[in-house]
Amino acid sequence: MTHVPAPPPPPPPSARPERALGHVVAESRPFGEPVRVVVVDDQATIRLGLRMILDNEPDITVVGEAADGAQGVRMAHALRPDVVLMDVRMPHLNGIDAAAQISGDPELAGVRTLVLTTFDDDEYVYGALRAGAAGFLLKDADPEALVTAVHRVRAGDSLLDPGVTRRIIERYVELSDWHAGSGVASAPRAGAGLELATPREREVLLAVARGLSNKEVGDELFLSEATVKSHVRSLLTKVGLTNRVQLVILAYEAELVRPGR
Repeated sequence: MTHVPAPPPPPPPSARPERALGHVVAESRPFGEPVRVVVVDDQATIRLGLRMILDNEPDITVVGEAADGAQGVRMAHALRPDVVLMDVRMPHLNGIDAAAQISGDPELAGVRTLVLTTFDDDEYVYGALRAGAAGFLLKDADPEALVTAVHRVRAGDSLLDPGVTRRIIERYVELSDWHAGSGVASAPRAGAGLELATPREREVLLAVARGLSNKEVGDELFLSEATVKSHVRSLLTKVGLTNRVQLVILAYEAELVRPGR
């Protein structure tokens, strides 16, 4: 009689492939796992180039591509990536509106948007930051900068390049008339909720508004990095914003910090 071997036992849950449509928020995955990225750009050659750079990294994997903002939002819902690389100028739904939809959806609370832009897109960058994007990256950035940006956004650090980000914020806070007629969704009223901030939280806000990283804020105020993150989270809750870039904008609009200072 022929002996038929018993089938192998099913793999443990940790070894089973993740379902593409699983309802898993990105923050629930341990940071030891690869960063899951969706690339959204209407130019196929740019998507291919970004995928080649990112897939070459052992701790990053591109889980999907989209050719416009509407597809990008749908893919964010379907795949729950950690980071969405989002172009600004696209058909059907631009990157600003797509970023706003992602950041405003509670089901996508763990999905962070990193805007891809050029120097010609400054006003769009400002709008994207107000809409809830975690930060921005120039399209001609070198591969190392792209990889670093993806990791930093996944870790919750919105100010990828504090100096450049601050210059953009300063420029467009001064040009308030542009914002009034731009059609970009407004942030909450300047200063709203700030009266609830503790003195230490205000110190952290001022340091963040100067473009300092969490570590730099901690060094200056003699706080641990974890404590700084806790203060930032508390501030975001009190003022009803979604990320630290919006906190910086709020600090300028509330005139806690002035352009050039």
